[in-house]
Amino acid sequence: MSEVQQARPNVVLYVDDEDMARKYFARAVGSEYEVLVAAGADEAMATLRAEGGRIAILVTDFRMPGRDGGDLLREVAQAYPQIVRILVTAYADKDMLLQTVNSGEVFRILEKPLSVSDVRQVLHLAGERHLERALRQHRLMAIDETLAFLAHELNTPLAAIANFARGIESRVQGEYSEQRQGEIGQAAGSMYDNAQYCLAVLSSFLESVRNSAASKTPAADAGTDVSAGALVASLLDTYPFAGGQRQWVEVDMQGDFPVQTLPNCVALVLSSVMSNALRALADVDQPSLRFVVTTQPNQEIRICDNGPGIPPEVMGRLLVDPVTTHASAGGSGLGMIFCNRVMQSFGGGIRIASAPGAGTTVTLDFPNFRNRMIRSDR
Repeated sequence: MSEVQQARPNVVLYVDDEDMARKYFARAVGSEYEVLVAAGADEAMATLRAEGGRIAILVTDFRMPGRDGGDLLREVAQAYPQIVRILVTAYADKDMLLQTVNSGEVFRILEKPLSVSDVRQVLHLAGERHLERALRQHRLMAIDETLAFLAHELNTPLAAIANFARGIESRVQGEYSEQRQGEIGQAAGSMYDNAQYCLAVLSSFLESVRNSAASKTPAADAGTDVSAGALVASLLDTYPFAGGQRQWVEVDMQGDFPVQTLPNCVALVLSSVMSNALRALADVDQPSLRFVVTTQPNQEIRICDNGPGIPPEVMGRLLVDPVTTHASAGGSGLGMIFCNRVMQSFGGGIRIASAPGAGTTVTLDFPNFRNRMIRSDR
């Protein structure tokens, strides 16, 4: 974790109505963790209201008088999504737990009687997960702050450009020849379309980041996933291509997969990478830009062009320093750094392969959430 240095999470809340079970758990892990205990769901919520900012892990028994552990897990998932949740249950409860596990987003299940080694192992993994969530939240906050600044700086001039373009388009009639009217009208229309596209992307991206920062991580079986192929298709349908640029682009669907986190942000990354590729292809005799969506061996979207490639002195710094080969066109070199931060914010990343005269391939790597373990006994 080079971006955020954090101490290992060490505050655990253990919930069980049996006094002996609470004492056993505290003795078993008390040398490594600060253990807070509660005798039931209501007492646990009271502890969370007082100490929620410190608690990293919740471990709760399933069968308790009054509200059971499943009810507590669901409430904590809504109110404290950053806390990693672990369920303790007896073997006889297994057939009753499917709905609880799905809706409560349980990180692991521990079976009674508890094994000290199993508990320590699962708590270690839960601590790692909590750090991942904290780092992701930090990145999202950084992105949100950056984007809020961009929105503030860009919304007004983009809206002004769009309105100005509409005004030009309506005023040229009668003042110029028919051919000139068409040329000016086309240029004004293109200006308007590009400004509107930027405004829509900016608004959608900001909403996606803020919604993700304010909500819990999507469940692995959520049925509302947006697929990688659908994101590419939507981008090609809405992007304001100039001239014959759309004819340069082809899509190779070698597989498809759900984009479960920040799909609008991924769409912005795709748009940014494609814009760079289209700019690089401007002087190529037979330009070609290919999207490859694949699941083998990993879930990836590759954007491949046959442009002039990236100079070696730029390649090594592209995702680290603000370097650009398009400074004359207004490029700042921050775009790829920002895109990489977006992908990293949910466990992915960007890889770039290029050589002078050999084109460029940008690969967006995605984490495979569906392969992550949910049960401790699988």
